[in-house]
Amino acid sequence: MPKADLHLHLEGAMRPETLADLSDAHGEPTPQVANYSSFDQFQHCYRAVVKMIRTRADLRRLVREVVEDAAVSGTVWIEPHFNPATYAPALGSVDEVLDLVLETGLAAGEPLGVGFGLTLSASRNRDPRHATDLARLAAAYAGRGVVTFGLAGDETAGSAEAFKDAFTIARDAGVIIAPHSGELVGGATLRNALDALVPDRIGHGIRAIEDQMLLEHLADAQITLDICLTSNRALGVVRDTKEHPLPRILESGVRCSLGSDDPLLLGTSLLAEYRLARSQLELVDSQLAALARTSIQSSGAPDHILTRALHGIDAWLGES
Repeated sequence: MPKADLHLHLEGAMRPETLADLSDAHGEPTPQVANYSSFDQFQHCYRAVVKMIRTRADLRRLVREVVEDAAVSGTVWIEPHFNPATYAPALGSVDEVLDLVLETGLAAGEPLGVGFGLTLSASRNRDPRHATDLARLAAAYAGRGVVTFGLAGDETAGSAEAFKDAFTIARDAGVIIAPHSGELVGGATLRNALDALVPDRIGHGIRAIEDQMLLEHLADAQITLDICLTSNRALGVVRDTKEHPLPRILESGVRCSLGSDDPLLLGTSLLAEYRLARSQLELVDSQLAALARTSIQSSGAPDHILTRALHGIDAWLGES
């Protein structure tokens, strides 16, 4: 079934064997990526993975393999979270790093039928001025490969209001607004993100289940939640996948997509997430198709990919 992965972090989608290869090439121990006791530990592991990317060839390999793995899941569009400033100036200017990732992603995806755009993702853990600089870059690349502007990191690190200027710049440029929120912290933080950042999508957002009025707002505003089942379980947001609130969120009328988040750190893939939704949450084919359809419709994919994917989803549903 054609689908889009809208909640995917580029470095977090590295293959385990690639992480081992890069660690060996750079004379470093391979970071251990499993069994997180806290979100801080999870972030520490992610940063350790990022540090293994030290050359332009490393970054090209990462992008190429992420696209190839997306194709295996039946994914026809990805827009990974990425911040080129992480690698500048070591691998070139911010623009040069961004161009390298976009060119590699597009070239890798073309023969595989996988469209490639980017989410430039700011961090709550950094000074909001960095987010403003990144938003200006997103605006400059709107229509040239950057399709979404995001915000990741620890939700307790700072209020969404601090990033309002950055998101205004990105929104005014026509870029999709998709911050993380409503994952580790409850409804108040999610409301704050909705009011301050005016999102089109929310990464995670499952804590909305705690507030019926908030669910109604999300449904009425047609804001998509990009939900990651394995991530929520691994980080203790839910105790067991069978207890995940996705079915109840869907019943409330809120639009949802499924994302893989960080396949390397979580041992998952987008296809695995759909299989979990079927086996653990007992979603039927029509619900799975609706998730896939929402993922495509809520994405920054160009019209030709969107049209082909929607036809493919209808065909899959008719044959299933």
